[in-house]
Amino acid sequence: MLDFSSMARRFKGEKTQMNKGDLVTKIADDTELTQKQVDEVINSLLEEIKKQVAKGEKITLTGFGTFSKRSRKGRTGRNPRTGEEIKIPASSVPAFSAGKQFKDFVKSK
Repeated sequence: MLDFSSMARRFKGEKTQMNKGDLVTKIADDTELTQKQVDEVINSLLEEIKKQVAKGEKITLTGFGTFSKRSRKGRTGRNPRTGEEIKIPASSVPAFSAGKQFKDFVKSK
């Protein structure tokens, strides 16, 4: 089902945010796949990226970017309410680095 309010905002030139459902609809419209098939492909892609990055693997989509796992060192912080020092433990976080073609495309728009 189309979201006409979102389409109206886009027509007016207002900045909008595309969600997964919008993406599924757009890809299904551009291909001969059903929305259900597109949704399954996107879910599979995202799950595989999450699994591989969690294991420490880098996923590079040439021209788009690289997904990776970054480590943050433990550090000392402060509780904003009390000013008390607290220890912030080391952690791992997901990271994305945009590729040159993606950056150039966005810059040109």
